[in-house]
Amino acid sequence: MAEIKSINELLNMDIDIPDYQRPYKWTIQNVEELLGDISTAINDADIYRSAFKYRIGTIILHENDDGIFNVVDGQQRIISLLLIKYCITPGFQCTIFEKEFTNKVTQTNIHNNYMFIRECFSLKNEADKKNFIQAFEEILEVVVISVDKVSEAFQLFDSQNTRGKALDPHDLLKAYHLREMKKYPYEMEHSVTKWEAKDTSQIRELFDLYLFPVWNWSRGLKSRPFTAKEIDTYKGVSETSTYSYARRASKAMPCFQITETFISGNDFFEMVDHYLYLLRDIKAEIYNNHSLSDIKSIICSGKKISNIKEMDTVKYGSAGFGYAKNLFYCALLCYYDKFHNFDEMAVKKLFTWAFMIRVDMETLGFDSINKYAIGDGSNSRYSNAVAMFTKISFARLHNEISSIQIKVKRSPDEAAHEKWNDLYTKLKEINGLVEVSDE
Repeated sequence: MAEIKSINELLNMDIDIPDYQRPYKWTIQNVEELLGDISTAINDADIYRSAFKYRIGTIILHENDDGIFNVVDGQQRIISLLLIKYCITPGFQCTIFEKEFTNKVTQTNIHNNYMFIRECFSLKNEADKKNFIQAFEEILEVVVISVDKVSEAFQLFDSQNTRGKALDPHDLLKAYHLREMKKYPYEMEHSVTKWEAKDTSQIRELFDLYLFPVWNWSRGLKSRPFTAKEIDTYKGVSETSTYSYARRASKAMPCFQITETFISGNDFFEMVDHYLYLLRDIKAEIYNNHSLSDIKSIICSGKKISNIKEMDTVKYGSAGFGYAKNLFYCALLCYYDKFHNFDEMAVKKLFTWAFMIRVDMETLGFDSINKYAIGDGSNSRYSNAVAMFTKISFARLHNEISSIQIKVKRSPDEAAHEKWNDLYTKLKEINGLVEVSDE
């Protein structure tokens, strides 16, 4: 049911912020912008007068069995509006005031924003305060959508946030898997806390650059941008499913495989944790393993670095070089994910395979990487038409990868572009095809 309500009507409802919600993250800057919008609305209402309304968004609520409305979408605005209301109407009470917020981020932002709002209104005259009070009653309004089934509320949340702008797919997955955990409120709160503590850019990169491409390439499919349309790939399977593969996945948890499904709910958050750490570990191995120093040197373009973060942020002067590096990391992640083995021969084979595409191509874009990754041999310029990800997926033993024959020496014996001749020489050195100079 959708209704248009004034802000006062909304704040007078029996509202609660459920524990699975993300922390209150609006800062002073967000609140300052909200106050500015309200002031603009008040001024516009004074100009246009008759029945002027200013709508500030949509709120999605789920009514529980006790008649309490849990906020599914809109808590940032609701809490901010409550803080303003409390400052302009001393003694105002709302059910949310009865809630004990335990999250430190939420506590800090509520305190800082309240102090800022109170300071703002201490500088305003009584007429300005009355205008804000009137605005909450007569000018400002929201669309309130309330449903009695939590699944419908989350479906509305998904549809609201995918219309008009592209919400990050990992945020949609977060909402989906929290819904799957509705029977476990403590685990929901714990998962949200851990999720919010992460760098969202790292989560985005994990899916965009590693998990989703490996998922596709392992199936012999070209990869594509990971958008909201692709999130079914990571919805997992319900823990109550009687499918044979679901029962097998349930018994396997918490052992994950990039190419296999998992149990929806908490295991999604555990999976994200697992692969963030796994990716960090394989990069650390490249950085710290002396036997792989030649690989490290190439990845870092010969530059001196002092930590893993610097290794990740080296500028290559070529997008194609960056594509080749990421292809190597994807192949190594796929290999290590399956065998949990860091056989140096296998690592060098994967590295050589990934970087030979850079040597083979005068210009290198993602389309070529896509074809190369699935072993498309239609391009005669590729020295290797090896479906590496498929081979890893079907391999029984790790030495099936270390024994793969990778062609390195080209005819003529030079890179497709002279810019990559040095890389070509180093790849031959790694594979014992050129004697390394003692100088």
